[in-house]
Amino acid sequence: MSSTNVGKQGHCGRNLNPHKIHTHPMKQSITALGTFGLLSSFVLAGSVVSDIATPAPTASSDGFAQARRPISNPTLFDLALPSTNVHPIFIYHSLPDQINTRLGSLPLGGDVEVYALQFEIAINDRLSIVATKDGYVDMNPDATLTSETGFANLGAGLKYAFILDPASGTALSGTATFELPTGNSDVFQGEGDGAVNLIVSGLKLMDEWQFAAGAGVQLPFSDEQSTTSFLSAHASYEVSKWFIPLVEINWFHVIESGNGTGNYPDQVGGLVPAVIDFEGGDFFNVGAANSHRNRDLVTAALGFRSRLTDSIDVGAAYEIPLTDEENSLMESRVTLDLIWKF
Repeated sequence: MSSTNVGKQGHCGRNLNPHKIHTHPMKQSITALGTFGLLSSFVLAGSVVSDIATPAPTASSDGFAQARRPISNPTLFDLALPSTNVHPIFIYHSLPDQINTRLGSLPLGGDVEVYALQFEIAINDRLSIVATKDGYVDMNPDATLTSETGFANLGAGLKYAFILDPASGTALSGTATFELPTGNSDVFQGEGDGAVNLIVSGLKLMDEWQFAAGAGVQLPFSDEQSTTSFLSAHASYEVSKWFIPLVEINWFHVIESGNGTGNYPDQVGGLVPAVIDFEGGDFFNVGAANSHRNRDLVTAALGFRSRLTDSIDVGAAYEIPLTDEENSLMESRVTLDLIWKF
């Protein structure tokens, strides 16, 4: 066989081998660009669909899913987040054995039980309607005062979140509620012309930690009640969803004494506002004429929350005064509650 034929056979063999086929560089570039363009179309289309399908963050989104409501000072200290929930509460409140008055130290003792139901309805992500005070009061003092039962005043209003950032776990809201004198005077409710509560609440979530605070003033529409302010703080840590220990501090301050003398006539002839040297704290505002003598009540509460489901959790707290209990209506308090969000 000639060398020429050998060369031709070798050339033909190279063309028939698929692993030896070479594509022109220009065709490779065109193919690569086409493939890249097709993949880019899928990616961009996926991004658009994802943006459409993903809802905007709300107060109930994952950024605030672990937020928990404070337990103590329940009629004034609320979570800064607007939401829809119902909140049944039971309070067992022990009265001091002795209280200081203009007549000297008087015996008291006994307890007060409160059964209440708060609720909140979210109108949108930032605005909600809140019902903060109501319930049934069962008062059982051992001495001086008489045992009575009756309904508490009704309180409701609006909450608005000025700052609502789920990504950083930060919220700041303002609340305005009106307390109407609809309760029974037998249990130190229902007197005066009502009041407005102006409150600012803050929230910060940091991993398993939660920090919350609230501050506000109660401005009565008549001098039959005292003008007061409060400052509350909360810290909790989620050990597990079943056990979330918490600590809370509350400070109640009398800005201006009231003049409720003669009110609550079924309790020692209406003398209570005239003779006691302090105010009632969060739940009672009796219009004590001498409350400027003991303007401050500071309490501390220890407790925990337990998350039963994604929408239901329960809580318990034990609270005591850090100031002199004889200059208050509190020896101790146990608060139990349940929150159902929907």
